[in-house]
Amino acid sequence: MAAGGEGTLRLGNAYTRKIASAPSMAFLTLSYLYVGTANFVRVVAYYHDVLGAELVWNLSGFGAHVAAFRVGGGPLLLLADHRPAPSCMPVYEVADLKETARTLKKRGWKPDGRAFEIPNGPCLAFEDPSRNRFAFFESVRPHPFGGES
Repeated sequence: MAAGGEGTLRLGNAYTRKIASAPSMAFLTLSYLYVGTANFVRVVAYYHDVLGAELVWNLSGFGAHVAAFRVGGGPLLLLADHRPAPSCMPVYEVADLKETARTLKKRGWKPDGRAFEIPNGPCLAFEDPSRNRFAFFESVRPHPFGGES
């Protein structure tokens, strides 16, 4: 279905309805799953020792500890002691943070607070109508730790 066109949404076998397609996509890539921890050291050991996940980086700064793991294909898993457990916040990359925010605001989107910095660049968080948290960022520092981010 092309942006701005119409299509059919099929829900199971019984219910079909006509829908307009979504406006053009604002997000590029799901880059991170930002997961809260109740015991950072124990959880990092679990992902490394039990699951065998690859530790990409483990950093402390600004009163927080965050470790990035490659668990499989897809986004990096960020374990963070400053996020509540249990929680998982998908973090998407966008081409231009300010332009994406401007476009989404025209559609009724609202940020949850002001922009903040992550190692890759500026970021905005938001909640959907069910209060699920998401974020998006502009990658102005694609490899903030010298290697893969």
